[in-house]
Amino acid sequence: MGHGSSGRRPAPPASPAPPSAPAEAAAAESGGGLLRRAGRVWREIVKFGAVGGAGLLVNLLVFNLVRHVTDLPVVRASIIATVVSIVFNYIGFRYFTYRDRDKSGRTKELTLFLLFSAVGLVIENGVLYLATYGFGWDTPLQSNVFKFLGIGIATLFRFWSYRTWVFRALPVAKESGAPGGDRASGSREAAADAESYLRAQPKRPEAKKQRSKAYR
Repeated sequence: MGHGSSGRRPAPPASPAPPSAPAEAAAAESGGGLLRRAGRVWREIVKFGAVGGAGLLVNLLVFNLVRHVTDLPVVRASIIATVVSIVFNYIGFRYFTYRDRDKSGRTKELTLFLLFSAVGLVIENGVLYLATYGFGWDTPLQSNVFKFLGIGIATLFRFWSYRTWVFRALPVAKESGAPGGDRASGSREAAADAESYLRAQPKRPEAKKQRSKAYR
């Protein structure tokens, strides 16, 4: 008993096994996927802004042209300008911003586009109506300012609704060109985790043997 506990100290526990190469590759692939998705969203915002900016100019030009050429009330002139910009925006979104999106079901797509555009029309011209008839701000400058403000608020709604419901994204498998892209990626990550776990298993009995020898 004295010899067994004379001066030996217990061996420190074995350090955990370092992560395997497949696990590191899976983590890098996951991070790369996030960057690719962020890049796609950023490019979409830029393209949407380009079409929306051109539509804004069309909207304001038609609005001021109708006000100068006709005697229509300010809100009616604004509605006409909004309708013209809606037609312009659909062409730009369909054939530029979202040209790579699902093109099946054009009737449903156009119906949803007109529905959400009508909601945006109400938001846009509701701001102008409130400023004109609620507060009496109806000078040409004030009308253009609140017309611009209404377009900005309605654009936030349009961006969300168009990308979510109207111009639906293609499935990931079709975009990557390989069927079951997400499932294959998930399987690779699961296999990498299982492999790293199995590699760490043989080292645990050795650590137990070292600790048992140290206590003898």
